[in-house]
Parts: sequence; structure tokens; C-alpha cells
Amino acid sequence: MKIVTSDQMRQIDRECIRRGTPGHVLMENAGRAVAEEARRILEPINQKQFLFLVGPGNNGGDGLVAARYLHDWEAEVSVYLCSPRPKDDTNLELVQQRNMSCIDAAQDKELTRFSELLASADCVIDALFGTGKARPIQGVLAQVLDKVTQVKKKKPAPVLIAIDLPSGLNADTGEVDPVCPLADYTVTLALPKLGLFRFPGAERVGELSIADIGIPAELAADIAIELITGEWAGDALPKRPLDANKGTFGRVLVVAGSVNYIGAAYLACSGALRAGAGLVTLATASSLQPVLAAKLTETTYLPLPEANTGIIAKEAAALINKNLKSYDVLLLGCGLGQSDSVSELISSLLFQKNLPLLVLDADALNTLARIPRWWQKLAGDAILTPHPGEMSGLSGLTIAEIQSDRVGVARKYAREWQKTIVLKGAFTVIASPDGNCRISPFANPGLASGGTGDVLAGAIAGLVPQGLSLFDAASLGVYLHGKAGELVKDTLGDTGMLASDLLPVLPGVIKQLREMTKNRQPLCCRI
Repeated sequence: MKIVTSDQMRQIDRECIRRGTPGHVLMENAGRAVAEEARRILEPINQKQFLFLVGPGNNGGDGLVAARYLHDWEAEVSVYLCSPRPKDDTNLELVQQRNMSCIDAAQDKELTRFSELLASADCVIDALFGTGKARPIQGVLAQVLDKVTQVKKKKPAPVLIAIDLPSGLNADTGEVDPVCPLADYTVTLALPKLGLFRFPGAERVGELSIADIGIPAELAADIAIELITGEWAGDALPKRPLDANKGTFGRVLVVAGSVNYIGAAYLACSGALRAGAGLVTLATASSLQPVLAAKLTETTYLPLPEANTGIIAKEAAALINKNLKSYDVLLLGCGLGQSDSVSELISSLLFQKNLPLLVLDADALNTLARIPRWWQKLAGDAILTPHPGEMSGLSGLTIAEIQSDRVGVARKYAREWQKTIVLKGAFTVIASPDGNCRISPFANPGLASGGTGDVLAGAIAGLVPQGLSLFDAASLGVYLHGKAGELVKDTLGDTGMLASDLLPVLPGVIKQLREMTKNRQPLCCRI
């Protein structure tokens, strides 16, 4: 599913109308979709009080349509017109014909009636502004939104549903007006907007759903930014033939771990295995191998010479190189540390020809960051998995500059370096060297803890040799990791979640996706 800017959405709307779908049909579809989502959230609705905040443009029109549907479904509906509507507004006429409570803010100077409606509302629906709002919100509109924010602080508070965007959230930048409300749910129309995944606006969105309003998918075909969905992930999962052997699903060599970061090696190898890799070999300092073998019983081992206890020596490069040809992918960096010997090892491994596919994380990235124009020396095809701090080292940008435009930064450097980049964080960004980009739908503070990145790097490395492109393997790994995090959060909450909690959940996520994909296919017969 493509992610659009406000300009792109307007162009798609115009083209859809030009091709023959009237604007009023799109509005009808949008309003009904919002009403159906509101009914799903609050059912049964026949004794629920809905308060619609209606603004001046199309967003207000969508709200009027939704109000009509909810009224027809026997909900108690009130409409508060915060701005004048066009004189020929058919949707307003249809609302008025139904004798719904319809209050004009111009006749409610002290907002007395509004305050009464707000106090009794079970649900407030924000239909003030959508993608077209850029100016500061002022006057009665600001007063209304401020009152909504105040009532949301009380218990019990009404459910707040935003149509398309919470009013005051910039659809492109994620910037927010001071009175932008904190929605419980946002029903965005046709396609998700980029600002929904950028902070601080992302904090105001609540649970996001995307309403199909009848715009053909082909109109967004040229958009370069995409939201990773469960449907996409299910379709992308590698096939598992019945006559497979471990070579079918690829061989992964993981060079990881040091005396201070033993767990990183365990988590990375386990992530690769849980993502379906056929064989995973851990190359680590020889003194660590017995400790890890007690936990990683399915992994094979390549014990390496040490510079100091638990620190791989630079001379280990020769032994690793001797074995590289037996592997489809090399995962390098998790928990290696930043000693001089390790940095020399990483450099000697990476700056050579005939490498397997690469997944580079953590200390491999820290080593690259210290080498001028490293990307010109790194000849192999690679996935880089930096967090913002590591991306800062690689790019020379500050963390603030990166976080202010995560999509733009990831796309720029993926093209410049000709590497696939996984910029980790809330709504992880995956950027391809060809300019295409995908965004994870997940933002989970439970994943902000040590080791979760090692699981992700391992999962991606485990997917790479199963027949996926680097871009698809990185995207699928991010989705599986994020979905596993959501399931763990559902059980444990987002405080105290451990990286190792993700590991047993990953196969279940894959199973769910396969079942979802299978259920979309028409059944001929059962045997």
C-alpha cells in the first residue's frame, strides 16, 4: 500500500475524478467507511451519543455523510458546524432533513451548547480539517479543539475518531498545531499520508485504519514510498517445498559476539533460525563457543583465534575467508566490540571481492563510519541496519537531522551508497538503492531495549538466502520482527519486554501470515 504526500493525494483524487468517478461518490464512500469503522469501535451504537465536529471543506463533507449513516443506523447523532458550509451542500441538507441536532457555532457564541453536547458524547468525530490544512488553527475552531483536549483528560472520556488526519496534523511533515487533538482512532482515506508516520504527529494518530473509497490502486502505482502490510508480507514469504533440505533455505555465517556482548551472538543466530534459515554457523571467539553452544544447540560453529579473551583476533579473517564460499550470506557486526583487532578484522573481510550477500549491523557499521568514503570500497551487495546513532556515524549527519526526515535520509543514502538501508526506530524505514522505500507500520517502545536489533539483523540474514531480493528480505524481516513485538506487547505490555521474548513468537507470526494468505485463495476442494 502506497504512502502519499498531500500533493500526491490531491493529484490522485483529481485523476480519479477525471476518469469518471464523481467527487460526490468518493465522499459518499469515505463517509460510509468512517461510519462503519465508528460502528465497529462502539457497537452496539443504538444508545450511543456521537458528536461530529464539521469543518469547511471536504473533510467536513465526509463527516456529514458519516453522521447521516450513523443516524440511519439508529445512533444518537449531533452535528456541530464549526465553519460555514457551502450554500448548495447536499450532504448538509440530507442531515437537516433527518432532524438531527445540528448546531451552528456562529449561533453559539459562548460555546454553551457545544459544551453540553461534548459532556454527553460517547464519541467525538473530528471532521474539521484533512490534508488541505496548512495555516494555524484559530478562533472558534481552536476553542472547540481545546475543549475536546480538556474533556479527553477526564475519566471516562469520549472516544475520539479523526477523519483522514487529526485536525492540525501536517500530512507531509508530521508537525502539529498546538490544538491538534490526541485521537484514539484515525480513519485515513484512500491511502495513508506520510505525516501519520512522522513525529510528533504520529503520537496523535491512535489506532490507524485505511478506508477504501474507490480509488483504483493503479493511480498510485508510481509512488515510491510504501507501507508494509500483512497482506504484502504474507505474499512475500518464501515458499517451503515439501522436498526441501537445509540447503534449500540457505546457509548463513554469523560473525558476532565478544566477551562483553555474548548475548548478541545468541540473539542474531536465533533470529536467523526462527526466520527459516536452513543452516546457521556462528563464527566467534574460541573461548565463547562453549558458553554459546549450551544455548544454541541448532547452530554449527567456527571457533576463531583471539586477540584477548573473548575478543576475535584480526588473524581470524583468513579462517573466515577460507569458509566463506560455503555460505550464501554473511551477517557481520552484532556484539563484536570496537577493539583495534576487531576493526581490522571487519575491514579485511569487507574490502575484498567475491563476497557473499552481506547484512551489516552494529560494530560493522561503527567500523565503516571511521573509514573515509567507505561505500566506494565496499563492493558487495549489502543490507545495512543502523539505528539513528549509527546512521549519524555513517552519514555525518546529526541524529536530529536524521530523525527530522527519516524517509528522505534513508532514500538519499541508499542511492548514494548503493546499499539497502534499514533505518531502525519507530516506523522503521527500508530504502532501496533504486529509490523505492517501505515503512514499517509498527512503533513499539517495548523494542527499545538491548538485543532487539540483533534479533532483527538475524531475521533479515535468515531471509536473504531464501530467494528474496535484499529489499524484500529487509522489508519482510522488519515486518516479522515488528509484528512479533506487537504480539509480545499484547501479552506482556511494552515495559520489560526482552529481545529473547521475540524469538519463540516469530514462527507463529509466519504461520499466521501463511494462513491469512491461504484463506484469500479460492478453494477448489478439500482432501
